[in-house]
Amino acid sequence: MNILVVNCGSSSLKFQLIDSDTEQVSASGNCERIGLDGMITYKAHGEKFVTETDLPEHGIAIKKVLELLVDKERGVISSLDEIHAVGHRMVHGGEKFSSSVIITEDVIKDIESCNDLAPLHNPANILGVRACQEVMPGVKHVAVFDTAFHQTMPAKAYLYALPKEYYEKYGVRRYGFHGTSHSFVSKETIKFADLDPKTAKVIVCHLGNGASISASIGGKCVDTSMGLTPLEGLIMGTRSGDLDPAIIEYLCNHENLTVSEMLNILNKKSGVLGMSGGISSDFRDLNAAANEGNEVAKVTLEAYAYRVAKYIGSYTAAMNGVDAITFTAGVGENAAWLRPMVCKYLGFLGVELDEAASEKACGVEGIISTPESKVKLCVIPTNEELAIARETLALVK
Repeated sequence: MNILVVNCGSSSLKFQLIDSDTEQVSASGNCERIGLDGMITYKAHGEKFVTETDLPEHGIAIKKVLELLVDKERGVISSLDEIHAVGHRMVHGGEKFSSSVIITEDVIKDIESCNDLAPLHNPANILGVRACQEVMPGVKHVAVFDTAFHQTMPAKAYLYALPKEYYEKYGVRRYGFHGTSHSFVSKETIKFADLDPKTAKVIVCHLGNGASISASIGGKCVDTSMGLTPLEGLIMGTRSGDLDPAIIEYLCNHENLTVSEMLNILNKKSGVLGMSGGISSDFRDLNAAANEGNEVAKVTLEAYAYRVAKYIGSYTAAMNGVDAITFTAGVGENAAWLRPMVCKYLGFLGVELDEAASEKACGVEGIISTPESKVKLCVIPTNEELAIARETLALVK
């Protein structure tokens, strides 16, 4: 069965065509600058093609993608009838969705009711659904939510210490994000590390420009670091992560900023970019600067690793133990230099990092703990598109 996976942004559309039998990617690509001049990057048959073309709206982008998939020279299928289902990434499902669902008009209305929680993402996600439905009306479409995996968190983990009415009226609570990645990687960790699928206590460190940590027992999330929005939790590329909320009023008063302007700073000008004095939001640049003796870059990376280690420690306490800690996403999978910085704080757990194994496990699966380590350390590349395809297959087969 061929499943088309679509991840639609406000001006972009990423896609993969996946053979669910082999779980191999037949074709993939990205439509950029939708609504402007437009550009499509398309990969198939081991080759990459880049085309500049008018993409006035998402419907046209989808049509262009489908034309490429059935193109006589570059295509990978002979007709659109060979696309059996479409899986759509949805950022926010609120409390309405604790699992993936087949998309109906009622489902779309429920997703739209969560738009206030993700005003930049949910409307764009729905645009992608509408565009695909128009071109492929007879095909089943599935919504896979970034927040769904975290809906198993207990109330003690997701409630904020705010007046209860704000939760009841506006749904103000911790939702968590990167859920598709956390779900995929936590389950892969259980298999890869040969853990008991019913009782395994797993901490997944999804470390990229955006970063979050989850704790799960038996593959079900019990806590996660992101909150109502992706701004809470770890220090990130440009996001501040946890801070004293009174800082917002303090800086607004001193810098004559609106709350919206301050939130823009916290989202786009903070994190390691802000801490480093503007050196970079790219961890490779920061590591290079630290290695050249830049003390600000060094302290920035130390603060980043320290925050990761603190979350690991708190989630170990929350689960009363941990069987495996897994590093994933762009930084987690590839920055072998970061893992010792985190693991040096975890000696109290009996964690022992095998640095040689860690150096080899970049972008590939690997056990990076010593045989004597009381907790298994893993590197497992995330694959959100495959996770979406699996969720879609389970609902439509």
